[in-house]
Amino acid sequence: MLDVARETARRYALLPLRIFLGVTFTYAGIDKLTSSTFFTDSANGSLVQTMHGVRDSAAVPALVDLALKAPHGFGYAIALGELAVGLGVLFGLLGRLAALGGALISLSLWLTVSWATTPYYYGNDLAYLMAWLPLVLAGTPYLSLDRLIKQRRTGGPAGQLPATDGPAVAPQRATSADAAAGGPVRSAPPA
Repeated sequence: MLDVARETARRYALLPLRIFLGVTFTYAGIDKLTSSTFFTDSANGSLVQTMHGVRDSAAVPALVDLALKAPHGFGYAIALGELAVGLGVLFGLLGRLAALGGALISLSLWLTVSWATTPYYYGNDLAYLMAWLPLVLAGTPYLSLDRLIKQRRTGGPAGQLPATDGPAVAPQRATSADAAAGGPVRSAPPA
């Protein structure tokens, strides 16, 4: 029973991270798209004002200059990118690609907007970047559209999950000779 609980916990360990990042980035994208100030040129909280404010302290000022050449297009790209990344990770559709997109968005924000934050651990973009990396590596293998699509392509049942990531081992029957040899017989190797 304990082994089943451990296996379930291991299998779904990244699910809370997926939900948090998916909801957060979806909300961030919607918030930008529905904001009355984000796409204006001079209001407090606008993208243009933010970019002008961080230009001289950014690690890569060229990224800020690039954004300032077409700030509204850049703003829509960030907002739609956050929305796509958030929904992709939340639903597990192209999970690794969505996580990579989230990591790249977080990296660009860290190198520009939050680079000058001191001490560095007060800035949230670096923490988001690090949070995306496990999903880049592992993808979204459980409770995801990616898994459903893969199962439909291979013809496997939708609810079938492997017990472990290792090779399947057929259980062995204990014989009277095994019992006479003086010990319990394992039916499968330890996990």
